[in-house]
Amino acid sequence: MFDISPFRIAPGTTSLKSFDPDSNAGIEGGKAEAKASLRSLRHELAALQRRLWAESTQKLLVILQAIDTGGKDGTIRHVLSGVNPQGVKVYSYGKPNETEIAHDYLWRIHRNTPANGVITVFNRSHYEDVLVVRVKNLVPQSVWEKRYQHINDFERMLSDEGTTIVKIFLSISKEEQRERLQDRLDEPDKSWKFQKSDLDERALWDDYQTAYEAMLSRTSTEFAPWYVVPANRRWYRNVVVSNIFIQTLQGMNPQFPEAEPGLEGLIVE
Repeated sequence: MFDISPFRIAPGTTSLKSFDPDSNAGIEGGKAEAKASLRSLRHELAALQRRLWAESTQKLLVILQAIDTGGKDGTIRHVLSGVNPQGVKVYSYGKPNETEIAHDYLWRIHRNTPANGVITVFNRSHYEDVLVVRVKNLVPQSVWEKRYQHINDFERMLSDEGTTIVKIFLSISKEEQRERLQDRLDEPDKSWKFQKSDLDERALWDDYQTAYEAMLSRTSTEFAPWYVVPANRRWYRNVVVSNIFIQTLQGMNPQFPEAEPGLEGLIVE
């Protein structure tokens, strides 16, 4: 079994410099081995998701965070390609709209948390309120500083009410980001993704790294752990994230419900 424990963040001080975004540890056969294993991982994830949906008493929330070009969309597309879409929901969070701004910052998040039997994936999340808000000074420190505890309390409540929570940070290098941004500019079918403001965000790289480290250190808990996944190599990222999904669901151990009594020997005519 692929060991996901090295990627899990223990509560306390975290330095992203201790994680190599170019790592492929545990997959000695490289890209070919990864592609082969992904096929079986997709089948295993799909089987576990069917059991979760059928059982309909547990729920899984997966939170994906990454810097721009970090690969959140690609991760969702590749890892979840084999599951039944009926039992999976994906929500993307951008700049809050007028209605969302009129409520507390967790309002738009809470209403999208998973129901029984569902896997919900947040593409960005409430963590933007201790990331971009902090880096760009959108609110005073006295405001965003309190939010780490707000978030921990919110996730504790979800956990207590039966939601399993896993949080994944996709870590890429600054050079990898440069190459991905350049690819967007150079390839006609990707240029629509590029905005000039992406360069303004890139100029804040160091500030974002500091904010990510604080996020990981202060909000990785036993009931809602963070995993830092090396994401320079997309194929490696997909294998690691798939294993995090699968091993989390295995720990939840969903079961098919018992069949209705009296079905033994019944013949459909």
